Amino acid sequence: MASAALPEAVEPKKKGNVRFAFACAILASMTSILLGYDIGVMSGASLYIKKDLNISDVKLEVLMGILNVYSLIGSFAAGRTSDWIGRRYTIVFAAVIFFAGAFLMGFAVNYWMLMFGRFVAGIGVGYALMIAPVYTAEVSPASARGFLTSFPEVFINFGILLGYVSNYAFSRLPLRLGWRVMLGIGAAPSVVLALMVLGMPESPRWLVMKGRLADAKVVLGKTSDTPEEAAERLADIKAAAGIPAELDGDVVTVPKTENSEEARVWKELILSPTPAMRRILLSGLGIHFFQQASGIDAVVLYSPRVFKSAGITSDNKLLGTTCAVGVTKTLFILVATFLLDKVGRRPLLLSSVGGMIFSLVGLAMGLTVIGHNPDAKVPWAIGVAIASTMAYVAFFSIGLGPITWVYSSEIFPLQVRALGCALGVATNRVTSGVISMTFISLSNAITIGGAFFLYAGIAVLAWVFFFTFLPETRGRTLEAMSQLFGATDEDDLKPQDGATKDKKQLEMAGAAN
Repeated sequence: MASAALPEAVEPKKKGNVRFAFACAILASMTSILLGYDIGVMSGASLYIKKDLNISDVKLEVLMGILNVYSLIGSFAAGRTSDWIGRRYTIVFAAVIFFAGAFLMGFAVNYWMLMFGRFVAGIGVGYALMIAPVYTAEVSPASARGFLTSFPEVFINFGILLGYVSNYAFSRLPLRLGWRVMLGIGAAPSVVLALMVLGMPESPRWLVMKGRLADAKVVLGKTSDTPEEAAERLADIKAAAGIPAELDGDVVTVPKTENSEEARVWKELILSPTPAMRRILLSGLGIHFFQQASGIDAVVLYSPRVFKSAGITSDNKLLGTTCAVGVTKTLFILVATFLLDKVGRRPLLLSSVGGMIFSLVGLAMGLTVIGHNPDAKVPWAIGVAIASTMAYVAFFSIGLGPITWVYSSEIFPLQVRALGCALGVATNRVTSGVISMTFISLSNAITIGGAFFLYAGIAVLAWVFFFTFLPETRGRTLEAMSQLFGATDEDDLKPQDGATKDKKQLEMAGAAN
């Protein structure tokens, strides 16, 4: 029975007109440029900051990675803010905060002012990382959700490339001016973004949560493949929000629970989750952890140092080769966006991590050979190290990079989505901060080749975790998603027990799993 009905549950609908949803996703995801630009520009600017401010390696790696820790404040605040003022205005708020941070960094006169600028920018990055995938997932039809929710990662990569290009373009300026221009010019995109976002609609799921059914119907009508799908999505969202199906009108009163909304969300997700919710939380946090623990920030942030270890010594050649990394990442992330809804999440994810494992081993071997021959160039080892770096970022971009944001934004039920995504971003940023702030020290302790062997081992664990825990989510509506994680009756999934049309799918998913 399960085998006959399962294709209907996982096969995506035929794509219709998603141009409006596409435009909304583009605008929301542009906030991710802010993080990408900071990552990319710091990889090159750090070379000049170290020289100009005369700081130690420890201070440098703290400066590089501390933004990820600061972003925790923004990611957790964004959950409450987005439920309060809406997804759209939260995106504007993120852009304004990052503008202030970039301005402070651009005019920093010493190390501590630079650190304060990174503190402010980090809060903006935390807001942007949490809200962009949430808004995009909530506005996207199921048939194109993988494609559209991969956009934040696309723009992170585009931002990284812009940062690399900025490094190369301003590297010839005087030492005291060059790195400040590199950092300060990052304020420009945030101004444009804040103005453009004001023209896009609010998330239909947030509108329903506030009882604004008429406004939600308008947005769903513009972002669904068919009128029938728009009606189905509205019914599912109403059920998830606890609004009776028969209750209709332009504005309705959303039923209140006995406990406060915040306390109930924490209880459902953290304090006393159902088995299905526990697996959702573990999957959401796990994919964010392994995305960063497998070493991507070590490669992206410290690529000039990696290439220097591989035998490239000229600053111009270092930054030029680093630009090639950015181009590779951007090209392959574009490929991934077109495969997510055709191939599915699991095949891309497992193939991506498998390729990353072999690339990390190749990079580690090449750098180890080079390290053991400091007085003589080993052309084949240099070639292997550079090729492995390019292969690593390509494999990351075609799978683990975009799927992390797609997957974590779509698996959490509506009532806990903001908090769940905030926890995922927090895990992502903490792990990224640890990797960023320990890479130099780790390389000094176990050699740079040893560091990448360690990341390869973590990538192996990631592949096992993904194979074991993460089901395929392609084609599922957001309201039906949790059935894939083991919900077997109405008590397993309180926020979604009104989605009657998915009860048969629930039984099928239980049988299939």
